[in-house]
Amino acid sequence: MAQTTHNHTQTVSGWAAHDSSGKITPYVFKRRENGPDDVTIEILYCGICHTDLHHVRNDWGITMYPVVPGHEITGLVTKVGTNVTRFKRGDRVGVGCLAASCLECEFCKSSQENYCDQIQFTYNGIFWDGSITYGGYSKMLVADQRYVVRVPENLPMDAMAPMLCAGITVYSPMKDTKMLDSPGKKLGIIGLGGLGHVAVKFAKAFGLHVTIISTSPSKEKEAKERLGADHFIVSSDPKQMKAGKRSLDFLLDTVSANHSLGHYLELLKVNGTMVIVGAPEKPMELPSFPLIFGKRTVKGSMTGGMKETQEMMDVCGKHNITCDIEVVKPDQINEALDRLAKNDVRYRFVIDIAGVSQNL
Repeated sequence: MAQTTHNHTQTVSGWAAHDSSGKITPYVFKRRENGPDDVTIEILYCGICHTDLHHVRNDWGITMYPVVPGHEITGLVTKVGTNVTRFKRGDRVGVGCLAASCLECEFCKSSQENYCDQIQFTYNGIFWDGSITYGGYSKMLVADQRYVVRVPENLPMDAMAPMLCAGITVYSPMKDTKMLDSPGKKLGIIGLGGLGHVAVKFAKAFGLHVTIISTSPSKEKEAKERLGADHFIVSSDPKQMKAGKRSLDFLLDTVSANHSLGHYLELLKVNGTMVIVGAPEKPMELPSFPLIFGKRTVKGSMTGGMKETQEMMDVCGKHNITCDIEVVKPDQINEALDRLAKNDVRYRFVIDIAGVSQNL
């Protein structure tokens, strides 16, 4: 393992954390030359994900410093390799969480690369050549064409950046559980944040009845009037939770704070399914009785494969779905991370990497 190899000859400006203080500072590093299967991307925007916060502060104990975060990347293709046929210079593209996989296992061959046990991520991973991967908090990226998607021409590049993580994270389980083929069915979304608000938009586009379940009564107006949710339950209100018992076909749990699953499961109908996409630091409490007496299922989901990610982007283009964002400049990254830790954002921060700050 090395930070670079002999092929890393391109000097790039970016922003990195160097220790568990999580403080982001300007950082100059090397990227590999554009290979036969690569595209070089001028980065315009990069979303700030909760995962970035965990990595810069080494909350999970796996960070390889210096770490250049960022896996919600949109930009323009500036160079293509000799084997690249899907992209050309000037194309609007995006790169999400994935940088490499084995290409040979059952999951890679079935377009579920995100479940390959040799998956390597866009940052804090180990690429095929043994180098450490650096993410989108930088001016330029070289990516294998297999892990690049097109951004719809009719949608703004800044508001589409978070869809490469938040968007596919909720779209994939909604498709997997056939929610997107079930108009009229009732979906409950636990948490109205970066993931939750995007899930509402997908659900309404496909004709689902949407209930937001939140600890914050103040979010009800936002959920119903602006995002189009049909119903709102305050999870700390026993009367509201009791009234919602056995009313939902699906639950999508987007919450990353520690919480028990028991009283949420009671909201599901018999044979209902809960999918967990949030990642609390501590193990979840999962009582057996709500599962047994309701014949309910609890499962997890992680982002999506590349075919599905492109499909999700195309769906966004068709239904005009974007993420609600607050754009920040690179010198505001630390402030944004601190605010993100306090959930003080509606609903995702996006860094204006190129300084263009316009809807490209």
